[in-house]
Amino acid sequence: MSALMAGCGRQETKTPAAPTAPKKPELMAPFRFHKLIEVSPGQSYDVLSWGRGAEEAGAFMILHSDSAAIKYTTTTGDLDGAIVDVYNSDMDVDGNPEILIQAKSKDTTNYASIYAFEFNNNKANKLDFPKLTSSQRKGYRGNDNFYIRDGKLMREFPIFNGTGKEAKPSGAKRQLEYGLRGNEFTVKQLSKDSTDVNNKASDNQPAKTEEKKSSEKQSSSSSSSSKKKHKRHRG
Repeated sequence: MSALMAGCGRQETKTPAAPTAPKKPELMAPFRFHKLIEVSPGQSYDVLSWGRGAEEAGAFMILHSDSAAIKYTTTTGDLDGAIVDVYNSDMDVDGNPEILIQAKSKDTTNYASIYAFEFNNNKANKLDFPKLTSSQRKGYRGNDNFYIRDGKLMREFPIFNGTGKEAKPSGAKRQLEYGLRGNEFTVKQLSKDSTDVNNKASDNQPAKTEEKKSSEKQSSSSSSSSKKKHKRHRG
């Protein structure tokens, strides 16, 4: 009895288990990517990618849910590469949201691709994203960073010097700002093209040293000739 009473008197204190964060639901094949964007109450966009086989190719779809009007639309398209992120903006400030899908490809020309759509009254209008010009592409080797700032789509990437395997990062970045006007993209380069500046500086530096050497030679030759003239005059 005494042992039983002693056992009943002891109360084991159990520490409460730490709350576990809910696990992010895993996508079932053939789906690879999903992101939900809520533009406003009742207006949401589910962006997904899917495909079986090669990871470099697939397709995307944008599921627009207009729960207020009880309308649901689907926009699909082919996808080159894997989706990195999805952005929402209103670059032309017309009240119609734009959904921008960023994908990363493995080619050597266009490392980043943007699939852009503007939605108006449950209709998707495809927008052609401009490619980099020859001057914007100079020193480009991918590693793009996209983000939204002040309603504009910003793009930054490091600049490399050289070509092929010999290319090395210069330490500078090129920054582009994308806007929208009349359903067409506008591009503004915000940073100075430091690649051209570095090349011009490196090209001019040897020329200056050569000029300095030539001027020193000319001054030494002129002084020696003057000495010779003085000697002849004495003789």
